[in-house]
Amino acid sequence: MDDRTKDKVFGALFGQAVGDALGMGAEFLDNKGVASKYPNGLRHYSDIKYSIMRKIHPGDYTDDTEMMECIVWSLNKEGHFDLMDIAQFFRRWLEYGPADVGIQTASVLRNPLYRTDPLEVSRSVWEKSGKSLAGNGGVMRTSVMGVLKGNVEEMAADVCRLTHYDPRCVGSCVIVSLVIHNLVYNDYVMSVEEVVQMGKKYDESIEEYVRLAANPDISVLRLDERGKTGYTLKTLSAALWALWHPTDFTNGLVAIVNEGGDADTNGAPAGAILGARFGYDTIPTEYTEGLNNYKDLKREFEKLLSIIQ
Repeated sequence: MDDRTKDKVFGALFGQAVGDALGMGAEFLDNKGVASKYPNGLRHYSDIKYSIMRKIHPGDYTDDTEMMECIVWSLNKEGHFDLMDIAQFFRRWLEYGPADVGIQTASVLRNPLYRTDPLEVSRSVWEKSGKSLAGNGGVMRTSVMGVLKGNVEEMAADVCRLTHYDPRCVGSCVIVSLVIHNLVYNDYVMSVEEVVQMGKKYDESIEEYVRLAANPDISVLRLDERGKTGYTLKTLSAALWALWHPTDFTNGLVAIVNEGGDADTNGAPAGAILGARFGYDTIPTEYTEGLNNYKDLKREFEKLLSIIQ
């Protein structure tokens, strides 16, 4: 693996954590609320003066990256992809009492049968909802799947289904993971039409959000739309907007988190894509080294990189 590829791997992984940590300061505010709290914009961790999660401090990341870490720990421990092992890490993470966890994720992981048959539990929770649950708790953590080698589509889909069984969720995870994989290993930006065709394999409704993301005007995404802020396709559209429009990491991420909505979860995959596109070296050190768990993350990601190689 050459240095450029390594830089992109680290960019994707750290970009996820940075997007999560910065976006936390605007989580569930609408666009006007963000402007009110941050008259000069939310651009630095030190700007953060609000969090729906009162125990979180500037430089902390949230469940989005903590669940991604669970996948990394499993890969580091086993040296290969093991879906059941990832599920056990998810369950243990929940038992430690994270400061933030999505309603759908908690509902699945708390089921006593999850340890032995996680996919069946996830499917059952989704079906009992009338097949309506399509939260963004799968796509928020999927960035690490994009830096792996092998059948990325299949692996991303399987890990998504561990908590989010809806095909809209699965399609979101597959698209973000393949976008990152192509950026990292092929230095290739997937086109709108390529992403549309990929989405159609999973759900026809994905196309609308892909085409919205093709518009350079980020406001058309309505990331703060009431009642839809935690929707997987909203987060997918933010991630794809980050693929096609920004010319650098910082301004791309800042544009997304300042739109509000589920800003940390929108920021996580968007940050991962920006990091994979522009590289770790383009992410300001105030963002990376300013993460409160920076040294531990760096060790985890370095170990994963050695396994990938």
